[in-house]
Amino acid sequence: MRSIRTAMRFLPVVLINSLFLIFSCSQQPRPNVLLIVTDDLGYTDLSGYGSTFYETPNIDALVRDGVKFTRGYATSPVCSPSRASIQAGKYPTQVNITDWIPGRAAYAKPSERDRLLSAVQDDQLALEEVTIAEVLKDEGYKTFFAGKWHLGEDEQYWPENQGYEINKGGWRRGGPLRNQKEGYNGYFTPYGNPRLTDGPEGEYLPGRLTKETMSFIEKNADHSFFICLSFYLVHIPLQGREELIAKYEDKAKALGLDTIQAYLPLQPWMQKSSKPAGKYKERIVQGHAVYAAMIEALDRSIGNVIDQLKEKGLYDNTLIIFTADNGGLSTSEGSPTSNLPLRGGKGWLYEGGIRVPFSIKYPGGLFQDKVSDLQVSGIDILPTTMAILGIDNASNDRDGLDITPYLKWDRHPERALFWHYPHYSNQGGNPGSVIIQGDYKLIDDFETGQMGLYNLKNDIGEEVNIADKEPEILKNLFKELDDWRRETGARMMQDNPGWNGGG
Repeated sequence: MRSIRTAMRFLPVVLINSLFLIFSCSQQPRPNVLLIVTDDLGYTDLSGYGSTFYETPNIDALVRDGVKFTRGYATSPVCSPSRASIQAGKYPTQVNITDWIPGRAAYAKPSERDRLLSAVQDDQLALEEVTIAEVLKDEGYKTFFAGKWHLGEDEQYWPENQGYEINKGGWRRGGPLRNQKEGYNGYFTPYGNPRLTDGPEGEYLPGRLTKETMSFIEKNADHSFFICLSFYLVHIPLQGREELIAKYEDKAKALGLDTIQAYLPLQPWMQKSSKPAGKYKERIVQGHAVYAAMIEALDRSIGNVIDQLKEKGLYDNTLIIFTADNGGLSTSEGSPTSNLPLRGGKGWLYEGGIRVPFSIKYPGGLFQDKVSDLQVSGIDILPTTMAILGIDNASNDRDGLDITPYLKWDRHPERALFWHYPHYSNQGGNPGSVIIQGDYKLIDDFETGQMGLYNLKNDIGEEVNIADKEPEILKNLFKELDDWRRETGARMMQDNPGWNGGG
């Protein structure tokens, strides 16, 4: 299987070289790269992806200028593993980061309700891994990071030691620090962030990160640059500007959203979960005013950066990739959004936890206003970027593919995508592994020992388990999933000696 993936990686050399010639033969410098990574942004959290409550005109316009992927995936249902994949072009199993850092197990003893113990993971992206920033820096690009990093407990593993010449706001934490005793105020200054000085009273973090990004662009407009703009939005704490909150409170009332049932009734999984019953609730209606205010703040920030690129004459020659690190938060910690028609959300291996908004705006207007059902993953960002820029992919241990040839040919690579999450999530999801190949998705649930097989083309909401009806497909997919786990050294869970037997 690995030999097939490797062969597919090097198959489209002629097309890649032709694409590079488009840029190298022109008078323009090598394309700039802007990688936008959002936090906990659900698949349907953009108006261009189906939301009728949130407003995202700037992101929608960006998506229209490139390829909109309807089957874009993060490599994990939680943040740190997905972010490691984006930086290194590898599956989380390859870098041994399979949960958020340092993980739920670092803060709480195993519950007697948990049948298994979480697998042991690393607390950092190893310095030996070659990041996208290191690749581009070696090619002479100026490199800049702003926002959420969450790939190392110790500062030696933070962005400035992973290829980024400038780091504004990236450190160990996964969300803004809100601590009244210490005087830190989350999304509003003071931030308590060692990589971001506090701003004037009332400053809002997304705007500050945007300002820092625009300052970098201003100073480097005459030089090829790589920016990773990694928003903390829309991660908790739920905080927005008052005027935007009021706007969406009025909108919710006007649409009658304040009078309808916003959450599912109590479900069996909420009672059987390792957390106490009543901890979870699953939102089924998008109507949370604070969350909507945060979405609009995200959209405005991205719009401001895009406007500056256009004013500087850089937009057409900039590769812009937009994605999220996992699905929307729908079942816990305030349950601020709904991912319907997808099932589940952040912390779950259902589509709501791993399918995310994903778009690529190519330099020179290539593939403009294209919609693709190509299955694309965070592991593909690094190799695709390298191919577009004409950088030789000397390393053959990356898991991703350059997806450009498949867009041009309107065909899909003959590969599977994999997930491995050997942990209980804070959002109620069970540990397990997943394989998606074509229209079929198999979930190997470690907690229950059951297999879920779904046809995503016919059943995007994963409502009907067809494992009993398609035993041959189930058998073949499980074998490939199990082979992949062994090949990548995926760490498995162990029995919990303190398990109460499900009582």
